[in-house]
Amino acid sequence: MSKKIVATTSLAGCFGCHMSLLDIDEKILDLIELVEFNKSPIDDIKVFTKQCDIGLIEGGCCNSENIHVLKDFRKHCNILVSVGECAIMGGLPALRNGIPIKECLDEAYLNGPSVRHNHKGIIPNDDELPMLLDRVYPCHEIVKIDYYLPGCPPRAELIWNALVALVTGDELKLPYEVVKFD
Repeated sequence: MSKKIVATTSLAGCFGCHMSLLDIDEKILDLIELVEFNKSPIDDIKVFTKQCDIGLIEGGCCNSENIHVLKDFRKHCNILVSVGECAIMGGLPALRNGIPIKECLDEAYLNGPSVRHNHKGIIPNDDELPMLLDRVYPCHEIVKIDYYLPGCPPRAELIWNALVALVTGDELKLPYEVVKFD
Protein backbone atom coordinates (compact mmCIF):
# COMPACT_ATOMS: atom_id res chain seq x y z
CA MET A 1 0.00 0.00 0.00
CA SER A 2 1.39 3.42 -0.92
CA LYS A 3 1.62 6.01 1.82
CA LYS A 4 -1.11 8.60 2.14
CA ILE A 5 0.03 12.23 2.00
CA VAL A 6 -0.89 14.33 5.06
CA ALA A 7 -0.63 18.10 5.51
CA THR A 8 -1.17 20.02 8.75
CA THR A 9 -1.33 23.66 9.78
CA SER A 10 -2.26 25.88 12.68
CA LEU A 11 -4.41 28.98 12.17
CA ALA A 12 -5.68 31.09 15.11
CA GLY A 13 -5.01 28.68 17.94
CA CYS A 14 -2.34 27.63 20.40
CA PHE A 15 -0.68 24.71 18.55
CA GLY A 16 -2.02 22.34 21.22
CA CYS A 17 -3.59 20.05 18.63
CA HIS A 18 -0.20 19.50 16.97
CA MET A 19 1.22 18.75 20.44
CA SER A 20 -1.57 16.22 20.93
CA LEU A 21 -0.66 14.61 17.59
CA LEU A 22 2.93 14.31 18.80
CA ASP A 23 1.61 12.80 22.06
CA ILE A 24 0.90 9.55 20.23
CA ASP A 25 4.43 8.83 21.47
CA GLU A 26 6.05 5.72 19.97
CA LYS A 27 3.11 5.30 17.56
CA ILE A 28 4.68 8.21 15.66
CA LEU A 29 7.01 5.57 14.19
CA ASP A 30 3.98 3.53 13.09
CA LEU A 31 2.43 6.69 11.64
CA ILE A 32 5.51 7.37 9.53
CA GLU A 33 5.06 3.89 8.03
CA LEU A 34 1.50 4.84 6.99
CA VAL A 35 1.83 8.47 5.87
CA GLU A 36 4.15 11.02 4.35
CA PHE A 37 3.88 14.57 5.68
CA ASN A 38 3.75 17.46 3.23
CA LYS A 39 3.43 21.15 4.17
CA SER A 40 3.48 20.72 7.90
CA PRO A 41 5.37 22.13 10.87
CA ILE A 42 6.13 18.49 11.66
CA ASP A 43 8.55 18.30 8.71
CA ASP A 44 8.99 22.07 8.18
CA ILE A 45 7.80 21.94 4.56
CA LYS A 46 6.41 25.45 3.97
CA VAL A 47 4.54 25.00 0.65
CA PHE A 48 2.54 22.21 -0.91
CA THR A 49 4.72 20.08 -3.18
CA LYS A 50 1.90 17.72 -4.21
CA GLN A 51 -1.80 17.04 -3.78
CA CYS A 52 -2.50 15.66 -0.30
CA ASP A 53 -4.92 12.96 0.75
CA ILE A 54 -5.64 14.39 4.22
CA GLY A 55 -5.34 17.88 5.67
CA LEU A 56 -5.50 18.52 9.41
CA ILE A 57 -6.45 22.09 10.37
CA GLU A 58 -6.22 23.44 13.89
CA GLY A 59 -7.34 26.93 14.84
CA GLY A 60 -10.04 29.22 13.50
CA CYS A 61 -9.81 32.17 11.12
CA CYS A 62 -9.17 35.57 12.71
CA ASN A 63 -7.33 37.34 9.90
CA SER A 64 -6.96 37.43 6.12
CA GLU A 65 -3.90 35.17 6.14
CA ASN A 66 -5.83 32.44 8.00
CA ILE A 67 -8.52 32.57 5.29
CA HIS A 68 -5.90 32.29 2.53
CA VAL A 69 -4.17 29.33 4.22
CA LEU A 70 -7.46 27.52 4.84
CA LYS A 71 -8.65 27.96 1.25
CA ASP A 72 -5.24 26.76 0.01
CA PHE A 73 -5.56 23.65 2.20
CA ARG A 74 -9.05 22.95 0.85
CA LYS A 75 -7.69 23.19 -2.69
CA HIS A 76 -4.70 20.89 -2.00
CA CYS A 77 -6.32 18.28 0.31
CA ASN A 78 -8.84 15.65 -0.75
CA ILE A 79 -10.11 15.28 2.83
CA LEU A 80 -10.07 18.20 5.28
CA VAL A 81 -10.37 17.64 9.04
CA SER A 82 -11.09 20.36 11.61
CA VAL A 83 -9.05 19.40 14.66
CA GLY A 84 -9.96 20.88 18.04
CA GLU A 85 -12.41 23.43 19.35
CA CYS A 86 -10.76 26.47 17.74
CA ALA A 87 -11.17 24.97 14.26
CA ILE A 88 -14.67 23.67 15.02
CA MET A 89 -16.19 26.62 16.95
CA GLY A 90 -13.56 29.38 17.13
CA GLY A 91 -12.36 28.35 20.59
CA LEU A 92 -10.67 30.83 22.92
CA PRO A 93 -9.74 33.27 20.13
CA ALA A 94 -13.49 33.68 19.48
CA LEU A 95 -13.90 35.30 22.90
CA ARG A 96 -13.23 38.56 21.06
CA ASN A 97 -16.29 38.04 18.83
CA GLY A 98 -18.52 40.21 21.02
CA ILE A 99 -16.06 43.10 21.07
CA PRO A 100 -15.70 45.58 18.18
CA ILE A 101 -12.31 45.39 16.42
CA LYS A 102 -11.53 49.02 17.29
CA GLU A 103 -11.93 48.26 21.01
CA CYS A 104 -9.64 45.21 20.69
CA LEU A 105 -6.93 47.23 18.91
CA ASP A 106 -7.25 50.16 21.32
CA GLU A 107 -6.82 47.81 24.28
CA ALA A 108 -3.87 46.01 22.71
CA TYR A 109 -1.96 49.06 21.48
CA LEU A 110 -3.22 52.12 23.35
CA ASN A 111 -5.00 51.49 26.64
CA GLY A 112 -3.88 48.08 27.87
CA PRO A 113 -2.09 47.70 31.21
CA SER A 114 1.12 46.59 29.47
CA VAL A 115 1.20 49.50 26.98
CA ARG A 116 3.94 51.89 28.06
CA HIS A 117 5.89 53.01 25.03
CA ASN A 118 3.29 53.95 22.43
CA HIS A 119 3.25 57.68 23.15
CA LYS A 120 2.27 58.51 19.57
CA GLY A 121 -0.81 56.30 19.80
CA ILE A 122 0.08 54.20 16.75
CA ILE A 123 -1.98 51.14 15.92
CA PRO A 124 -0.09 48.91 13.44
CA ASN A 125 -1.61 49.32 9.99
CA ASP A 126 0.60 48.10 7.18
CA ASP A 127 -0.25 46.28 3.96
CA GLU A 128 2.25 43.57 4.97
CA LEU A 129 0.18 42.69 8.07
CA PRO A 130 -2.80 40.35 7.77
CA MET A 131 -6.08 42.23 8.14
CA LEU A 132 -8.14 41.30 11.19
CA LEU A 133 -11.58 39.93 10.38
CA ASP A 134 -14.76 41.23 11.99
CA ARG A 135 -14.81 38.08 14.15
CA VAL A 136 -13.13 34.70 14.50
CA TYR A 137 -14.70 32.17 12.13
CA PRO A 138 -14.72 28.38 12.56
CA CYS A 139 -13.26 26.62 9.52
CA HIS A 140 -16.55 25.19 8.25
CA GLU A 141 -17.90 28.73 7.75
CA ILE A 142 -15.09 29.36 5.22
CA VAL A 143 -14.62 26.02 3.40
CA LYS A 144 -16.17 22.56 3.28
CA ILE A 145 -14.90 20.41 6.13
CA ASP A 146 -15.17 16.62 5.86
CA TYR A 147 -14.55 15.52 9.45
CA TYR A 148 -14.39 17.06 12.94
CA LEU A 149 -12.21 15.91 15.85
CA PRO A 150 -13.47 17.65 19.00
CA GLY A 151 -11.46 18.45 22.09
CA CYS A 152 -9.17 21.11 23.43
CA PRO A 153 -6.99 19.55 22.29
CA PRO A 154 -8.37 16.23 21.04
CA ARG A 155 -6.83 13.28 22.83
CA ALA A 156 -3.79 11.81 21.11
CA GLU A 157 -5.54 8.45 20.85
CA LEU A 158 -8.48 10.08 19.03
CA ILE A 159 -6.16 11.71 16.50
CA TRP A 160 -4.31 8.42 16.03
CA ASN A 161 -7.53 6.43 15.53
CA ALA A 162 -8.90 9.04 13.11
CA LEU A 163 -5.73 9.08 11.00
CA VAL A 164 -5.56 5.28 10.87
CA ALA A 165 -9.24 5.11 9.85
CA LEU A 166 -8.80 7.74 7.14
CA VAL A 167 -5.61 6.14 5.82
CA THR A 168 -7.00 2.59 5.76
CA GLY A 169 -10.50 3.53 4.60
CA ASP A 170 -12.16 2.27 7.78
CA GLU A 171 -15.15 3.99 9.37
CA LEU A 172 -14.18 6.95 11.54
CA LYS A 173 -15.77 6.27 14.93
CA LEU A 174 -16.09 8.93 17.61
CA PRO A 175 -16.66 7.45 21.07
CA TYR A 176 -19.66 8.83 22.96
CA GLU A 177 -17.52 10.54 25.59
CA VAL A 178 -15.70 12.55 22.88
CA VAL A 179 -18.85 14.36 21.74
CA LYS A 180 -20.99 14.31 24.91
CA PHE A 181 -20.00 15.08 28.47
CA ASP A 182 -22.38 13.82 31.19
